[in-house]
Amino acid sequence: MPNTPPRSGEIAGAEATAASDTLDGLVDRKADHIRLALDRRMQADQSVFAAWRFGHVALPEIDRDAIDLRTPFLGRTLELPLLISCMTGGTDLAARVNRNLALAAQRAGVALGLGSQRKALEDPSQAETFKVRELAPDVPLIGNLGAVQFNYGYGLEECRAAVDMIDADALALHLNPLQEAIQPEGQCDFSELLPRIRSVVQDLEVPVIVKEVGSGLSAATGRRLLDVGVPILDTAGVGGTSWARIEAARASDLPIGELFADWGLSTPESLLQLRPLSSDFTLIGSGGLRSGLDAAKALALGADLVGIAQPFLAAALDSAEAVVDRIERTRQELEIAMFCLGVTRPTDLRRAELSRRDTP
Repeated sequence: MPNTPPRSGEIAGAEATAASDTLDGLVDRKADHIRLALDRRMQADQSVFAAWRFGHVALPEIDRDAIDLRTPFLGRTLELPLLISCMTGGTDLAARVNRNLALAAQRAGVALGLGSQRKALEDPSQAETFKVRELAPDVPLIGNLGAVQFNYGYGLEECRAAVDMIDADALALHLNPLQEAIQPEGQCDFSELLPRIRSVVQDLEVPVIVKEVGSGLSAATGRRLLDVGVPILDTAGVGGTSWARIEAARASDLPIGELFADWGLSTPESLLQLRPLSSDFTLIGSGGLRSGLDAAKALALGADLVGIAQPFLAAALDSAEAVVDRIERTRQELEIAMFCLGVTRPTDLRRAELSRRDTP
C-alpha cells in the first residue's frame, strides 16, 4: 500500500535519519542542498493551500471510474497532470536520486525535471548524474540552467548542450535572485536578462520554461516573459522549501534566512495573477504542494499541471518503488477530490467552488 504523505513541511523520522546518515561527510554544495532540503526547518511553517477550501458536492453525478487524469504536455500524454520538479544533479548521491526519479516517472507516466546542469557543463564527468533518458524513454524530460548564467558567459550553445546531454523535451531557465543574493557563491548580475531569454526562446530547438525557485512569478514578470515568447511558466511560489533558509544555513547566517523566508508570492497568489494573462501558454503550479488535494486546488486556481519536488526527494533516496508509491498516493488523493467535486477531467476543476478562508 502507498505510504501516507508526511504533513506539510515534515519528513518521516526514519526517512530523515536514514537520509542524514547517507549524507554524512558530504560537503559539496549540491549535496548540501539535498541534506538541507530534507530538514523540516527549511520548509514553510504551514501549508499555503490550507486556507483554500472546496465546496463539497454531495451529489456528484459521476462514476469515479470515469475520471480521466491524462494530460497533454510537451507533445506527450501524461497519466496525470504531474511534473516531478527540478531538484538535483552533479554528485554521486544525486545520480541515485535522479535514477530513482526517472524509473518512477516512467512507470507512473509523469514528467521529470532535472536539477541545474551547470556543474555538468563545467565538469563533463558529472554529466552521467543527469543522463536518465534510457530509464524514462516515454515521458517528458526537462533540462535546467540558471538564467543568470547568461551574464556569466553562457548562451545558446550551453543551452543546446544541456538539452543534448539528457535528450530533453524542454529547457527550464530558473530565476533565483533571492537565492543568489544569500548564497555564499551567489552570482547577482541579473541585468538585461530578458533580451537574452528572448534570443534563446527564438533559437533553441525545444520549448523554454521559465520558473522561479520558491518566490513566485508575478503578473508583471509573467507578462514580460510571455511578451518575449516564453510558452511555459512555472510559479514555484512561496510555500515549500525555502532557499533563503537553505542558503542562509550554508552561510551560517540564519537570521537573514528567517527574515526572507516568506519573501515573494505564494503559489496560490502567483497562479491567480498569471492565469488571467492568456490562455495561450502552459502554466505549471509548483511551490508547497504536498498532496493530491493541494494539486486539485492548484489546478482549480488555473494551473495546467502541477510540480512537486520535496516530497519525492526522501522517497528517491530510498528507491524508485518508494517514489512510485508517493505518486500513486498523489493520484488517489487527486481522484478523491475530483470525485467529491463531480468533475472527470483536471481542466474541469477550474469551475469547482473554491474559496479562501480568512481564519482557520
